[in-house]
Order: sequence, then structure tokens, then C-alpha cells
Amino acid sequence: MREPRRVLRRWRRTRPFWGGLLLILGGAELLLVPLSPLTVLVSLGLGGLAAIGIGLALIAAGIFLWLLPHAHHYVSVNALILSVLSFAATNLGGFLVGMVLGIAGSAMGFGWTPVPEGDEESPEVPKVRDGQGTRTLAVLLPVLILAGITSGSPAKAAPGDAIVAPSTPPTVTTTLFAPQGFTLAGVREIPTAEGPLKVMVLRMKAASLTDYRLKTRDGNRELALGADTLDLSGSVTLYLTKFKGCLEGLLCLTFTPDKLPVPPVVPPFVFMTDVSAEQALVTSDLIVTDGLTLKASP
Repeated sequence: MREPRRVLRRWRRTRPFWGGLLLILGGAELLLVPLSPLTVLVSLGLGGLAAIGIGLALIAAGIFLWLLPHAHHYVSVNALILSVLSFAATNLGGFLVGMVLGIAGSAMGFGWTPVPEGDEESPEVPKVRDGQGTRTLAVLLPVLILAGITSGSPAKAAPGDAIVAPSTPPTVTTTLFAPQGFTLAGVREIPTAEGPLKVMVLRMKAASLTDYRLKTRDGNRELALGADTLDLSGSVTLYLTKFKGCLEGLLCLTFTPDKLPVPPVVPPFVFMTDVSAEQALVTSDLIVTDGLTLKASP
């Protein structure tokens, strides 16, 4: 068995083996919890379906760490997000066991570095392949591991010079922000009356906002726009200078053009609460509101 062990050791040292193994174990634990006969579990519903989806995703992420070691950063970040979300979306992350295994595996996968060639026992150490084909597969990981993940709407041209944003972006608040097909399209500059403004470009298929409030200043008057609900659909694009909210109502984050969210694709069941943003522009094919109000004050 000496030669097979040497071959296995050589293969294991060219990829984040233990990180991938922990992710597979964590995903398997999340799968087994909602399917077990324990009477203390929540009945199989949205939480159970989310546990199955996240469990399969973590298992797929562990396999990707083994097969595509050069993409370990991207895979590990996606797996870490799913592991943290499992606490709220499943049975407390498989009673914490699956969540902890997923977080540990993600950390080990992210921190892995290839073993230098001179440190191996044999000079014939297989090098990590960095081909364009496998890189493309790594980019498609979220689509492959979660059927519900989408890449958002096709890229659209940003506002041209005919659309000038206000020099001071209006402030927007909402108690609940639920996007569909939410992706980060990058950072760009849009024209304003006082020069270019650096913004984050967020695209999505649709979005629902509850208790929507927008405040802006037109000259010396402050304008306030409010709505009980605001639904955007079609090719929705937001141009923001700041975005702050609590992911799943638990993890509060702040994003700016200099501090972007990772990963660029967000699972479809994610929502944010207590959102506040600085919104330079917004475009949408259709906007439907309920309880619309408009106020002006000095």
C-alpha cells in the first residue's frame, strides 16, 4: 500500500483537501437533519427545503475545491455565505454542526496555498492547472450548485450624458428589501451637474420594498416621497453611492464603491431589513406602488 498512499498524498497536497472534506461533511449533515425522524425538528417546509438546497450546495462546493483548486478563493467565499445563511434558513444550521463544519471548511479552503515544488518528496509533483476552461466552470459554480440562483438581467448601457444625476444623491430607507436575481454589475462614474460621481451598479430582475421613503433637496425645498410598498420589475438597475442593511435581519453590512460585496451573485432567498442607501439613479421597466405620498417642506 506504500505506492497508492504516495499517489494519494501527492494528489491531496495539490488541492485544499481537508477544507473540501469539511464542506462535504457539513453539507451532508444539513441534508440529514431535516430528513431524520427526530420529533424535535421543525416540519419539512421552507426551512427543510432550504436545508436540502444549502446542503447540496456545500457538498458541491467541497467537490469543486478538489477539482478546481485554483478557484478556491471564489468557491470558499460562496460556501462561507451559504454556511452563515444556514443558521437562519435551516434548522439553526443543522443544530450548529453543519454550519460550523461549513465555516471551518470555507476558512481552510480560502487560506490554502499550493505546496512549493521543492518541498515534495518526488520532483514529479503535479502542478495545479490554471486553464481557461476550468476557470469558466468555477465562475458558474453558483448556477451549478443552486438551481434558483440567477445571474440577473443582461448588461445594459449605463445612463448616457442625457441623464444627469443630482450632485447630492437622495437618501432612501426601507424596512424590507427583497430582490430577485440580484447581481453586482461593478463600479462606474455617472455624470452629475457638478462632475462625475462614482457609484455601485446593482442589477436585478425584480425587487420589492416595504415602507419605502425617499428624501431629496430640490433647491431650498426638501422633497419626501413615500410608499407603503414599492415593486420594481423588468430590467431594474440601481446606482448607489452607499448601501447599508441587515442580511436576513441578522448580519448588518455597509457597502460603498470602495467596499464591494462578495460574492457578486446572491442566492434568491436572501432579503435585507433596515435598509438605508444613497441612490443616485434608478431605472426599471415597471414600478408599482401602494399608498404613494409626496411632501415638500422648506
